[in-house]
Amino acid sequence: MFSFFKKKPLPPSAPDTTQPASALAPEASVATPTPPSTATEESAPAGVLGWLRKPFAAKVPAPVLAPEPAPEAAPQPSAPEPLPERERKGWLDKLKAGLRKTGSSIASVFTGTQIDDALYEELEEALLMADTGVKATQWLLDDLKRRVKESKTTDPAGVKGLLADALTELLRPLEKPLVIGQHTPTVIMVAGVNGAGKTTSIGKLTKHLAHEGASVLLAAADTFRAAAREQLGVWADRNLVEIVSQEGGDPAAVSFDAVTAGRARGKDVVLVDTAGRLPTQLHLMEELRKIKRVVTKADASAPHEVLLVIDGNTGQNALAQVRAFDDALGLTGLVVTKLDGTAKGGVLAAIAQERPIPVYFIGVGEKLEDLETFSAREFAQALLS
Repeated sequence: MFSFFKKKPLPPSAPDTTQPASALAPEASVATPTPPSTATEESAPAGVLGWLRKPFAAKVPAPVLAPEPAPEAAPQPSAPEPLPERERKGWLDKLKAGLRKTGSSIASVFTGTQIDDALYEELEEALLMADTGVKATQWLLDDLKRRVKESKTTDPAGVKGLLADALTELLRPLEKPLVIGQHTPTVIMVAGVNGAGKTTSIGKLTKHLAHEGASVLLAAADTFRAAAREQLGVWADRNLVEIVSQEGGDPAAVSFDAVTAGRARGKDVVLVDTAGRLPTQLHLMEELRKIKRVVTKADASAPHEVLLVIDGNTGQNALAQVRAFDDALGLTGLVVTKLDGTAKGGVLAAIAQERPIPVYFIGVGEKLEDLETFSAREFAQALLS
């Protein structure tokens, strides 16, 4: 799971003398930042804030540009809290349960007693059925045969372990933390087709950012979908963060206003919720390009992250979406949702082989704690458990 390093105080915000074209919603409330926990040199290394694989609910320090020195009198715990371990185990259990449909057909290949061509043929079929893709499947088979030969493994159960190692190596390029804090604000543009869980994922991310003391501003740039603005507004109210929105307004204009307001108010993060798009709708994809261009006009270095939310149940169609959105926007990261109960979890291997874009988060349910940082080793082990 993820947590945040401690954040150093930001300089006073510049006076907001210029009101953006769409004023902040008057009813939106602003969270009073929770004082970050004391951080030691060991728990908060110098540098920009990063995302660690620790439980969401763990009371750990929030991330920052540079850690503040701990007060001399501050007591230090003598041992780590047991709660994070329990929560981490709970997450892994959920991940295993979510990937059971995908992994059961693959794991069943190793129930025999011989390692022969028949085993590799069954494994190839199982990987393809899991939407691993032709290229990734061939890579995994070749790498597995090499490992078996080098280790002289004769037990099918041992071959299963070697497959987990091969899958981990293939997925490793996707394992990269989302970095916040190199820019103020960090502008994150989020795209995805309708139904992928885009707005819900933004809401979950917003809650944890706000909970750890980061100031967040939401941009309701999904102005075409009915109730999208209201849905994001609910998350803003729950998390006590500000939101920029316009009823029926132009998505690019809303995005511009949000980035401008975020800079004026010294926000840590501006999350831009863009309208759902199908990659085949070229005129709508062009609207996304326009949003990105307009955001750059508001902040020459923005957007700093362009994320795509994909539904893990869609298999190879998810890979097609990654290709299309990457070509149009230049993706920097992925959020893979709805991996619970899917039989197509192997699509991450296909993405790693063809478009190795970092997977910042994966989701195995609707609850807040069901969104977690991605670990190649954990995913491989859960898939083959």
